[in-house]
Amino acid sequence: MSSKKDYRKLSGQVGIYKHLTTKNYLAIKKVEGKVHQKNFPSLFEAKAWRRNFNGEDSSQKKSNCSSLKFVWQTMQEVHFPLLATTTKAIWLRRYEPWKKLEHLPMDHITPSKVSKFVQELVDYYKSDFYQTSGRGRAARCNLNNELNLFVTIFNWYKESEEFEKEALHLTNPIKKKHKKLGFIKPTPDKRKKITLEHALIFFHYLKPLYRNLAKMQFFTAGRVGEIAGLQWSNVDLDNRRLLIKHSCVWDMTHKTFVELKPFPKNKEARAVYITDEIKEVLKERWAFKEKGCDYVFHMEGKPLNYGTIQLNYREAQKKGKLPYSETHILRHGMATLARKVGGGLDAVIAMTGHKDIKLADHYSKCDENDQKEISVKIMEYIKKQNQFEMKTFKENEDDEFVLDAKETEHPDNVISIFSKKRTSNG
Repeated sequence: MSSKKDYRKLSGQVGIYKHLTTKNYLAIKKVEGKVHQKNFPSLFEAKAWRRNFNGEDSSQKKSNCSSLKFVWQTMQEVHFPLLATTTKAIWLRRYEPWKKLEHLPMDHITPSKVSKFVQELVDYYKSDFYQTSGRGRAARCNLNNELNLFVTIFNWYKESEEFEKEALHLTNPIKKKHKKLGFIKPTPDKRKKITLEHALIFFHYLKPLYRNLAKMQFFTAGRVGEIAGLQWSNVDLDNRRLLIKHSCVWDMTHKTFVELKPFPKNKEARAVYITDEIKEVLKERWAFKEKGCDYVFHMEGKPLNYGTIQLNYREAQKKGKLPYSETHILRHGMATLARKVGGGLDAVIAMTGHKDIKLADHYSKCDENDQKEISVKIMEYIKKQNQFEMKTFKENEDDEFVLDAKETEHPDNVISIFSKKRTSNG
């Protein structure tokens, strides 16, 4: 709950306060020596609660289901060890808002409660208090991530052996309408995949170490963590084969190196053919190989920090006047190029290593540049067809004109003055 100083006592209303920023109402009532309080979006609901509340919380009716808090704690104990460090950190952060409902049994978290929860969050993120609280560029666009996390928790809850009996007949309370309710503002139009032309400009403005890192990421369609974690022991120059097997894990709060994970995101190593371009990058990096360090890309024998990579990438993007701000654009860009050159999703999967065809499609889907290219081609086709049709029409029209002229010259088609006079005189 917010501090009491965030609320203003309403004149003429007993035990009801109004929040200065969210405009919600806090109702307080003392029953049998115990103080109870609850937030409401309207004064009417707050007054009704004070009038009818008898000290028993209807949400705490007897339930045979575990609370959200217990499910979440069990999930951390059982399922979290299987997750990547960064994934765990992201999930923990996204769970924060759900702490408001974590005291409830799973069967008491209903669609209506989720609707109210979402509306309160949206009101908060839209409030002047949040907008002026020094959040910088971390402005919220929607609550999709938080809602998706609850879906993940619920699905695990349903499938886990620990809760299989109590969860058997429950249905997920997250509905399609909740994502619509969770809309805060339009998502910024960010370009997520780099074009070949822009990639070459991007490489030009990077410093040697990060230029080679970016080239390797682009040529292999790799994730930045996989390329930063590339090991010399997985490079076979003689047979022109390298194995993307490891991945760097970074603390995304401080953007510093944490550990080298022995497998990539999908937990499967991926073989990549060493083209002449990749071989050239590897040769340049071999000159910086240090004893006791197996990293292809390193800074004085130490793994690269994500913050440093991001800083160098953004500096080059800025110098090249390129409309990008992320490190993942290279993987998206190569996926699109593979689809264009290879002619289908098989080519994308071959380059990116995706196992899910939907993801491969997502990474290589058409953007506005593709739309422009296709649109121009279509217009050119229409012009050619139009020119052909006009030419055919003109030829046909000329033929008809000649026929008309011949028909006009025929004696049967000529009305003489004399015949006209005879007709008029009767």
